[in-house]
Amino acid sequence: MLDRRSFLLGSGAILLAGCSDRTREALKVQLLNGSIPRQLIGEFRSLSASGQPAKFTPIAQLADNFKLLQDWQQIAKGEKSISRFPNWVPFVGNHIPPSANLVTLGDTWLAEAIRDRLIQPLNPSQLKGWQNLPEAFTQVVTRNKAGFVDKKGEVWGAPYRWGSTVIAYNQAVFKNLDWTPQDWEDLWREELRDRISIIQQPREIIGLTLKKLGHSYNTKDLKAIPNLQQELEALVKQIKFYSSTNYLQPLILKDTWVAVGWSTDILPTIKRYPQLKVVVPKSGTSLWCDLWVKPETINNNNNTISLLSDRWIDFCWQDRSAQKISLFSDAVSPMLLKAKRSDLPKPLQESSPIFPDRAIIDKSEFIEPLPQPILAQYQEIFAGLKSSKAGNKY
Repeated sequence: MLDRRSFLLGSGAILLAGCSDRTREALKVQLLNGSIPRQLIGEFRSLSASGQPAKFTPIAQLADNFKLLQDWQQIAKGEKSISRFPNWVPFVGNHIPPSANLVTLGDTWLAEAIRDRLIQPLNPSQLKGWQNLPEAFTQVVTRNKAGFVDKKGEVWGAPYRWGSTVIAYNQAVFKNLDWTPQDWEDLWREELRDRISIIQQPREIIGLTLKKLGHSYNTKDLKAIPNLQQELEALVKQIKFYSSTNYLQPLILKDTWVAVGWSTDILPTIKRYPQLKVVVPKSGTSLWCDLWVKPETINNNNNTISLLSDRWIDFCWQDRSAQKISLFSDAVSPMLLKAKRSDLPKPLQESSPIFPDRAIIDKSEFIEPLPQPILAQYQEIFAGLKSSKAGNKY
């Protein structure tokens, strides 16, 4: 997590650099802090043929960007909205900033953003790099107006980096054992009884169990899976802490031996705690991606700004940009999936938790939205599991 000082310094540097030309309307991009290397922003400005000013404002969490989309919609409707920004955020204070032209959003929020009409579809024919995206990434953002993945739907986002759900473990603890975690099935081993901390997400916990059994994270009939309930009950006995924000603290303190969570949480942590190691499950895992989305409140009549928005998306997909994002943001550009490993910078040539073997990636999948009756199955099963053994939040 960023502390207040580092967030202030990062925000100020990028905001000031974008305010050099106040005579023309600027392209406004609201991005997740740390998801784009700062030098790429400078390169984009220098390559902009129009010389149009661009303003890049970082935000600490994706949830903040989703809240901004809601705030902007309320303002557009003339409804009163109270800003939740703290006073110390530069140039914002207690006021909601003007609507941006592009915003970073995670694919997890995409369905709700579409259903609530917080964003508008993109035109892929205006994006030169669209055809070079791997199919899984074009598919996850092609949806109908109910937010469900649909080949006949429209394109609602432009993926620019991705990561996965991974397993982290304390190497020191496993020195006395003759194995280390390598796949989901290892979470059920007797040695890990009451030794796991995990993100508190029904789709992730039930999903990894489905994966262990050879099924999809997006299975639509849980009752048709033999032994699923039995496997989940056995897994619950292994779990000591549930939390989507603090699941790594027990691992660091050795209260648990293994943690299951998102790569962008875990990869920065292991840099500070070398006793921790990370593995991407061999049978495949869940994927997530960060997207550029266009707020519904943005008017597309300004052709120059609209063109510049598309140009920024394409710039993020260029080889040089894709490599820098992958080297410096604890996530990988989807564009690297079509490249030869031997042609990439050395840190990206070898399999790693940030960029696993293609065989693992091919077995992995995005968690897609499900119809409410099916989603209710997941939630009901998860609630029953947690009540059978009171889960702790650390």
